[in-house]
Amino acid sequence: MDLSTMTALEIGKEIKQRRLSSVEVTKNFIENIKNNDKTINAYTLVLEENALKQAEQIQKKIDNSEDLPPLAGVPAAVKDNICTKDILTCCGSKMLSNFKPPYSASAVERLEQAGAVILGKLNMDEFAMGGSTETSYFGPTKNPWDTQKVPGGSSGGSAAAVAADEAPYSLGSDTGGSIRQPCSFCGVSGIKPTYGSVSRYGLVAFASSLDQIGPIGRDIKDCAEILSVISGHDFRDFTSVNRPAIDFSSSFDGSAKSLKIGIPKNYFSAGLDKDVEKAVLEAAEVFKKIGAQIYEFELPTVEYAIPAYYIIACAEASSNLSRYDGVKYGYRSKNAENILDLFCSSRSEGFGMEVKRRIMLGSFVLSSGYYDAYYKKGLQARALIKKGFDEAFEKYDMILSPTAPTVAFKIGENISDPLKMYLGDIYTVSVNLAGIPAVSVPCGFDKEGMPIGLQLIGKAFSEPVLVKAAYAFQLNTDFHKKKAQAFKGGEQ
Repeated sequence: MDLSTMTALEIGKEIKQRRLSSVEVTKNFIENIKNNDKTINAYTLVLEENALKQAEQIQKKIDNSEDLPPLAGVPAAVKDNICTKDILTCCGSKMLSNFKPPYSASAVERLEQAGAVILGKLNMDEFAMGGSTETSYFGPTKNPWDTQKVPGGSSGGSAAAVAADEAPYSLGSDTGGSIRQPCSFCGVSGIKPTYGSVSRYGLVAFASSLDQIGPIGRDIKDCAEILSVISGHDFRDFTSVNRPAIDFSSSFDGSAKSLKIGIPKNYFSAGLDKDVEKAVLEAAEVFKKIGAQIYEFELPTVEYAIPAYYIIACAEASSNLSRYDGVKYGYRSKNAENILDLFCSSRSEGFGMEVKRRIMLGSFVLSSGYYDAYYKKGLQARALIKKGFDEAFEKYDMILSPTAPTVAFKIGENISDPLKMYLGDIYTVSVNLAGIPAVSVPCGFDKEGMPIGLQLIGKAFSEPVLVKAAYAFQLNTDFHKKKAQAFKGGEQ
């Protein structure tokens, strides 16, 4: 049985019907990691012994005919900024390279309660700051479609692991597109949930008003099942919305009839790769053929999304990262002679260049004399962006757009140009600013065979409608079934 062609739900069904065992499946993925990850570098830590123990425990329950959830016994992997009790959680940073949290994130607890087997921790841009997974202290992750190219970021390890058959699904986090853009670059599916629908308890903070944990899988149905497990109210997170877990029971009829989909004309402008534009517009035609109504419109305040996002995100990052001072936990410099030296040296040596850049930018926009000129205006722009989405959703059920303006670029090509890297988030950051959900699914390939992603954006808590549309699209296309051809295991 070829597990590389099966979704997580299909694997779970085979385990439940005892045609496969959880131990057998877990060993298969651990073997894939051993064979592939020396090239891909998707994992920062592999939990082989722990994973096999978990698999054995779950298999006993299956053998005893216990009624278990659909994904019981199926392996998964977790981004390295999501806490796992007594297991290294490093956030891709030297600063936390020795940190073992005393608790697990709510999302991890809920996965384990549903019978997940945790394979390990996944590589990421340092503290989730980056769009290519090149800023990681553990080295860059490589794209399984072309190992000379980036997998996207910051959840590059989470997307690459699924694309390289090193995990059937994974958890990532999305602050400005960090689930969706890697999904686009790696040819997999992902969901950025509504802010507050998934607990942030145990997610190491980058920008607290923007961060959300979400799923990455081989298709949208896997992602929906994972999200239904990890969503729901959590009293330990004061930003958690008091709602039950998201219910996708009405999302899989395969129909897109009567759906009204808006396409922002101003998203298709200079800077958008022609192959990406072609693939996304062809995807819109697929929706039209299966009964959706397609409308073009102007989405206002698009030009303010990138500056507003980076002002707000960096301001919150400078505040959140002030806790890493070399005193309480994490990296401590050995070159300090007094307490001031300890603070300065620990932060200078423990943080990478991109994190330092964002801390300085955030401290600047919050400083006396500049707060009103930058941070306050950023918040005002955020309100206008949210208003623009609200007005659009009075007319349309969802918005269709590219996930990213380009396909995956070469490792080292853009890392020295921060502004170019930041502009790669142009289609994703506004979703986080507005606190609304979005999905990314594969919709085609460029001339070199690299994947292209389609983004569907909806109003708050409309994940079931977005999944319904994405599922109908995937029923009528096969882009999500294509496997990375450039990578066959080992070196290219």
